[in-house]
Amino acid sequence: MRQFLFLIAIVCPLVLLAELPPSAYESRQKSAAESLNIEVLRVEIEPGDAPARQNVRVMALVNKVARTSTGLQEGGLINILYTVTAREKGWAGPGEIPILEEKDKTLAYLVKDATSGEYHPAAGAMSFRNF
Repeated sequence: MRQFLFLIAIVCPLVLLAELPPSAYESRQKSAAESLNIEVLRVEIEPGDAPARQNVRVMALVNKVARTSTGLQEGGLINILYTVTAREKGWAGPGEIPILEEKDKTLAYLVKDATSGEYHPAAGAMSFRNF
């Protein structure tokens, strides 16, 4: 019984730090409507609808199109909108999407919002990088 309780005491904290498995992010990247290389031209960060949330708006130049369902072309400008939430240490769940910085050149896995015409990250924390 003691060994069982000892094992639980060791395993439980590890489970609390769990994130999505790499295969989940890879699947989201593969199913993303847009797969691009972008250069970040401008980043605007505004307060979100809760104290720990921030709305991020990115204007980016499309440098290369690997896959598109919306007709994006190299040299085009796009707006990317997403929200980040500051989580407490030890929070379990999917990783946070990184806040891009001006002049960053990065991959982008995106999906277009048909209503607003803006793009949103399609692969969560791995929307702007590969494994």
